[in-house]
Parts: sequence; structure tokens; C-alpha cells
Amino acid sequence: MRSCQKSQSLFNQALKWIPGGVNSPVRAFRAVGGDPFFAVRANGATIWDADNNEYIDYVGTWGPAILGHAPQVVVDAVKNAAEAGTSFGIPNPLEVRMAELVVNAVPSLEKVRMCNSGTEATMSAIRLARGFTSRKKIIKFEGCYHGHVDSLLVKAGSGALTLGQPDSAGVPDEFTSQTIVLPFNDEEVIRSAFDKYASEIAGIILEPVPANAGLYLPVDGYLEFLRDITLKNDSLLIFDEVMTGFRLGLSGAQGRFGIVPDLSCFGKVIGGGLPVGAFGGRREIMDCLAPDGSVYQAGTLSGNPLAMSAGIAVLESLLDGEVYSKLEELGQELSAGILNAAKLSGVSVQLQNIGSMSCCYFTESPVRNMNDAMKSDREKFAKYFHGMLESGVYLAPSQFEAGFISAAHNKEDIDKTVSAALKVMKQL
Repeated sequence: MRSCQKSQSLFNQALKWIPGGVNSPVRAFRAVGGDPFFAVRANGATIWDADNNEYIDYVGTWGPAILGHAPQVVVDAVKNAAEAGTSFGIPNPLEVRMAELVVNAVPSLEKVRMCNSGTEATMSAIRLARGFTSRKKIIKFEGCYHGHVDSLLVKAGSGALTLGQPDSAGVPDEFTSQTIVLPFNDEEVIRSAFDKYASEIAGIILEPVPANAGLYLPVDGYLEFLRDITLKNDSLLIFDEVMTGFRLGLSGAQGRFGIVPDLSCFGKVIGGGLPVGAFGGRREIMDCLAPDGSVYQAGTLSGNPLAMSAGIAVLESLLDGEVYSKLEELGQELSAGILNAAKLSGVSVQLQNIGSMSCCYFTESPVRNMNDAMKSDREKFAKYFHGMLESGVYLAPSQFEAGFISAAHNKEDIDKTVSAALKVMKQL
């Protein structure tokens, strides 16, 4: 049994000063029960808590740690940048290099603008899409999370074409009245939405691989269909690649699936572990942004030299493709191992994976959308989560989050994880 005394003491203190004791809700472990541990150090694929418990980490700071924790190339880059100044509030050369790397890597981009988070990126992309098209309505999908933007914190309501109702207190109905929420992987509801609102729809925003409801993949031809119907109706296709960007390949999910969206949003990997976001797309759309155009967007810390230096170090490390080859191999090995452990234990799971991302649903039914994901046995997942944690493996503390492999993971880590999974599943 792990010792958690120091983490528990820290959490008790945090509860006095921080809402829920955490600065982001999923960290509170409410979805799995119990209290969170407090991390004090991380290196490579390993993270240590305040009680010196050691874990193989598959959260990877929720995606950015594609090279692992504290890679020397990033640490050195941040140190060098900090010595020259931590913030300028005026253009710096690192912004130019970052923009060059991102645009050259992603074929759909002609220009890109940096911001400070994935939420800022999606918020700005939506505003830009509305400004460019002079239309108001946006289509989003159940299970696709685009940050805590008021107009996108929406659930579906009673019907497929129901205009969204707020999914959070503090969001007025008026803020979400122009958001249409539909089930993922369903072409017919998209057609119906365009039949009804074609001249009003500014665009469709989606995670091309939804990874905030666990992980499920687009069915064959679905992304192509979305590209086609938006083109036919003069609407924009917006890919939220905050998670998948530079993780599923240098050109992200859009490169992997061969789709060219009009706008794309990024974050996580491009910050190397520091706060960052970016959005970009076709020149004619991006030039609608101030100071050239009438769509306003700004940020005091946008293009911050520390974040830019960390992101540049990561992106330059990915250019030769070797990291992606390793991640693909490790991802397949881990998924096969977990599936085999479930089979040997007589536990029904749906293992969803693509590249270095994966999710294990405890259900017999295939998972293609949010409704399917909700059929997963969350009580069983909670037991699995805590069993793995006791075995020294840290998974995301929610059934509805993806897991990540980094280049710092190795075969020994995978073998230990699979052995732990077999042990835990046999107890479920």
C-alpha cells in the first residue's frame, strides 16, 4: 500500500485556498474517487509524488510531454531564453522561428498566430470564422471539448438539431444559442443541419480524433464528408488539433488522414510543457485578424520567449521522424498487451488507439461517439485506475480522457504496465 501522508496533507491545505483543492477539475480525482497525489518531480517517463512514490506516467502533463518529462534539450532552451529575458511584450526572433516551423510542418497553414492556451486558440478561431464568413452559427460535436469557451460549453439537448443549452453555470443561454451540437460520426444529422441552416453556418469545429471523451476514431470517409459539405456550403472546417497536433505525426491528424481544413488550432506539444496555443490557416482568412483586418485578437504573453524556446526545441527534435516511429511501435505494443491482459482476465474492453494515444473502455460495444463512450462501466474503470496506481502506473483519472506515450517510454515500461494490467484486471 502506497504511503500518501504528505500528498494528503498538501491536499487538505489546498482545499483551504483553492476551489476543490485543484486548479483544473479533473485533477481532483472526483471521477474515480479518492484524493489526488501531489507531484514534486518528473523525468523521462517517470513521475514522483510528495511521498516519493514512483509512477510510470501515461498522462504526460495531458499531452505536451511527447519527448518525456524535462528533456535536456528543452531544459537547456528554457534556461538560455530566461537568461535573455522572460517576457518582452514586443516581437522577438523566437516567434518567427516557431511560426516557420509550424507552417512548414502543416500543409493547410499559410499563416499562424500564437496565443497562450488551447482555449484561446479555439475561441479565436471561432471568432475569426464568424468574422470571415459574416455568419453566426457553429456546429460542434458531442464529446469534442474545445476548452472552456462560453459558446462551446454546450450539451446536445433533446434533439439532434437542438440549439445548445449551456453545460456550465455562469454561461447565459444567449452565448450558446448559435451553437449546434451533433453526434460524432453521423453524416445524416450534418446534412439535416445544413438543410435547415446552410446560409447561417460559419463553420464546423471538431477534434479530428476526439480525445476528451476517452478516444474514438472517425469512421472511414467521415472527415472527407465534413470537408466536402463545408466547401459546398461556403462554411469553414476547423480542426482542433490541440491534442493531436504534432503528436500523431508532424502534420497532425490532418496529415495522417489527408484532410485540408480551413483553420487549425494547436497547443500542448508546441509549448514543450509551457503554456501555449496557436491557430492558423489560409492566408485570406488569417489576414482578417487585426491589425490587418477587423477581427480583434490579442495577448500580453503571446509568443512568450520561454514558451517559444521550449516549443522550438521540441519541434526541431521531431523533424527527422524517428520519435514518431518509436511512438507508433510502443503504442501498438502497449495496446496489444492490454488487450491480451483483458482477454486472459475475461474482462470486456474496447481498446481504442492511434499512434501514441489510447483509451481503454470497459464495455462490450464498439465506441464511435459520446453515446457509445457513456456505456462504459465507470465503476470498473475506477477500480482499474486505483489498482494501476497502486502498481506504480499513473493513468488519467477519468474514463473519458486519453492516455499518452512519450519517446522516453521504453519496452521495460510497457512490459511493467502490461503485467500490472493483467494483475489488476484479474481482480476486477
